[in-house]
Amino acid sequence: MAKDLFERIEADKGPLGKWAKQAEGYYVFPKLEGPISNRMSFNGKKVVTWSINDYLGLANHPEVLKVDGAAAAEHGMAYPMGARMMSGHTEFHEQLEKECAEFVEKDAAYLVNFGYQGMVSAIDALVTKNDIIVYDMDTHACIIDGVRLHAGKRFVYKHNDMESFEKNIKRAQRMAEKTGGGILVISEGVFGMRGEQGRLREIVAFKKEYNFRLLVDDAHGFGTLGKDGKGTGVEQGVQDEIDVYFATFAKSMAGIGAFFAGNKEVIQYLQYNMRSQMFAKSLPMAMVKGALKRLDMLRTMPELKETLWRNTNALQSGLRDAGFDLGTTQTCITPVFLKGDIPEAMAMVNDLRENHGIFCSIVVYPVIPKGLIILRLIPTTTHTQEDIDETITAFSAIRELLENGTYKKIAASMV
Repeated sequence: MAKDLFERIEADKGPLGKWAKQAEGYYVFPKLEGPISNRMSFNGKKVVTWSINDYLGLANHPEVLKVDGAAAAEHGMAYPMGARMMSGHTEFHEQLEKECAEFVEKDAAYLVNFGYQGMVSAIDALVTKNDIIVYDMDTHACIIDGVRLHAGKRFVYKHNDMESFEKNIKRAQRMAEKTGGGILVISEGVFGMRGEQGRLREIVAFKKEYNFRLLVDDAHGFGTLGKDGKGTGVEQGVQDEIDVYFATFAKSMAGIGAFFAGNKEVIQYLQYNMRSQMFAKSLPMAMVKGALKRLDMLRTMPELKETLWRNTNALQSGLRDAGFDLGTTQTCITPVFLKGDIPEAMAMVNDLRENHGIFCSIVVYPVIPKGLIILRLIPTTTHTQEDIDETITAFSAIRELLENGTYKKIAASMV
């Protein structure tokens, strides 16, 4: 008789799941309540909130709320019904695609319901079993999952390491010559965990010698980098060399949905071959009209991005002056690197939230190597200098307790 499929699940909860009893509801699946802003409620207390990707403060901007509310009142949350190809297509979906393409300086764009789902499906559509994928080892989980669907060969290069990239693009070229396929290179514009920009300028320089196409996930660069927030490709001066550009509405635009942009032929191909969109309900009208408003604000309100970067520079310079290691971030994402194990990290974050009123994301193994802790901060336009000062003071206090072994003792008693 076959083994019970669930035996493994009962015996091995996974590297994060094994901590569910201690962590759920507090460290994972926490409940932040109240209007999305720099200060929200957690566990009945007001905390400075550094875990919300609302870069430009649009989530509760009065103009945005007005448009969102009016669109929901007019259309409800169901219209249009059905997939885009069948019955869920409207002039407003077309308008949003046209404006997204123009904004990121591409010929055409295709709207998708969710960024994660869309990226997985786009990779699946772009390559066949004869094609080769070359991708950065630190790319987002949506890219990793898309690559896993690929029936052909794939090569991974060390993060932002151009020597490793060239080694693997050579391997891919040799393999493609045997299979008769092409090569798709995938990088992120901004790597969401460490805040580093992808080395897009260096990657596209290899196009002179190697024949490949470039797909860039710019979820964190869109709205925060480049002129008017047009993204990392514009920031680095290589937007024309990005063959398929991807951005989500879930970060700077504080909404739902995403889009791919590129030349008309490639975008039309995605429209007719991305299974996740061909067989999924269209993005609701309230989301579409809301995205149009948000995009207009990106274009016409440069002060949003300016305030974001003023807060970012104040936070990062303050932390560095206090002796904290922020790695090599070149973006708004602010990772604070500390050393410790998972129980220590849990004790430290509990202290940070309960006694200092600071709420930020905690990143531990298996997302990063064992022995490392990242406290990840996302500055926004809504943060204040008071928020920044309080946070730096709190971080200095918890670092001392981490280094002198206090959290290790607390963690041991908890276990």
